[in-house]
Amino acid sequence: MNKQKNENEKINPGAILEISGSYWKSCTLHAAVKLEVFTALGGVQLTSEKISRKLNADKRGLTMLLNALTAMGLLAKQNDQYSNTEFSTSFLSKDSPQYMGHIIMHHHHLVESWSQLDQAVKTGSPVRARGSQFNEEWRESFLMGMFNMAMMLAPRLVKKIDLSNCRHLLDLGGGPGTYAVHFCLENPGLNATVCDLPTSRPFAEKTISKFGLSDRIDFLGCDYLKNEIKGKYDAAWLSQILHGEGPEACQKIIRKAVLALEPRGMIIIHEFLLDDTMDGPLFPALFSLNMLVGTTNGQAYSQEQIMNMLAGAGVAGIQRIAVQMPNDSGVITGLVS
Repeated sequence: MNKQKNENEKINPGAILEISGSYWKSCTLHAAVKLEVFTALGGVQLTSEKISRKLNADKRGLTMLLNALTAMGLLAKQNDQYSNTEFSTSFLSKDSPQYMGHIIMHHHHLVESWSQLDQAVKTGSPVRARGSQFNEEWRESFLMGMFNMAMMLAPRLVKKIDLSNCRHLLDLGGGPGTYAVHFCLENPGLNATVCDLPTSRPFAEKTISKFGLSDRIDFLGCDYLKNEIKGKYDAAWLSQILHGEGPEACQKIIRKAVLALEPRGMIIIHEFLLDDTMDGPLFPALFSLNMLVGTTNGQAYSQEQIMNMLAGAGVAGIQRIAVQMPNDSGVITGLVS
């Protein structure tokens, strides 16, 4: 109650206007990434005229964009010359290994469907086709965005989960296999299998090879919603795959993962977790709406809901791992009896 009261005290007409117009900043960032402004600047100072020539853009329009980016703290300006900040050099230039542009472009591709949120709420049905399946540009930004985010999170997460006694990990819906890679790097005695749709195989095998783990990580092409999962494993990692499905399908996925585990095998679920009241934290609550506009039955789930699904699949020793992650993602584990 006190938390809600404190939040309400922050709401005023100015705050409402800021919320209402916050997409202006989003679109400014999206445009800069799409035009490759940060990449064009690199490590030098340039005038807007020189940048506009490099990008083949209108000088007047680009100058406005550059000034807005400076006001947002994403560029620096001195004597009418613009340069990247330390942050934009590290995260917004394509020349950086920490580049976040793919996930930003994924967000850009979602804007149109979010503008129709009222229709999704009214009908209870999605208003966009799943771009990662139907459009190659959307698919690339989605896959690369998920890969980049996992590359940032995985090194922190794998240290919190003890797989020292496990020999074979199932990375279910693992896409490029980023987490399988980092679990294997953290646990020298561990092998892994990435299980996902066959279309993910080239990306996964490229990632696995890049880390020199082709002899320890293989790929199993499988639609785990329709087919049984082949093999037996000591642990199963399910990262951000449940929110795309409704409760019934989630229970089905968990049961299939459990059936693929050896006795005393561990199942590990990583998701954006809502409070049990379902009205916070903010990001998982908003993410649930993102699933509404883009999927038939997807949603964010609470800790209680995930734990109940695990218990319904016969999992024991269910607990939430204490780990602070961006966007309120959490990890819940349990053991197969």
